Amino acid sequence: MDLRKIKKLIDILEESNLSELEIKEGEESVRLSRLPKGSFQTTAAPPVTHVHVEPQRASAPVAAASAERESPQIGRDLPAGHVVRSPMVGTFYASPNPEAPPFVKVGQTVKSGDVLGIIEAMKMFNQIESDVSGTVLAVVASPGQPVEFDEPLFVIG
Repeated sequence: MDLRKIKKLIDILEESNLSELEIKEGEESVRLSRLPKGSFQTTAAPPVTHVHVEPQRASAPVAAASAERESPQIGRDLPAGHVVRSPMVGTFYASPNPEAPPFVKVGQTVKSGDVLGIIEAMKMFNQIESDVSGTVLAVVASPGQPVEFDEPLFVIG
């Protein structure tokens, strides 16, 4: 199934009140469902299509890199405050492009709904917004590095 068709299906799902959408085209199928916090999930039925194979190939290095990074973070204490966690697996970016300043810095005051960073997943950029108002106490994620689902990104106090 063409990636453009999948993106169009995602748009349809976001614009509607549907919680799940499944499309079958020959032996290929794509299933999209809404998860809490606006993230999405895709699955494909056998035989595996080219669209589904690419994320699987990318997930092995991401998992290995995360496992290497997690051991130092396990003993790492986060400041007391509200922890903003990653809603998906992907690559974290602190700014909209390499030349731009970061969305937020430690010590900056943010309001609920302010953009804190971006996670790139499947060539789509997803804004990570603050769900509380307060001061940024820590930026835990490193720009350009892979992040796992539920991994701490920011601490807001």
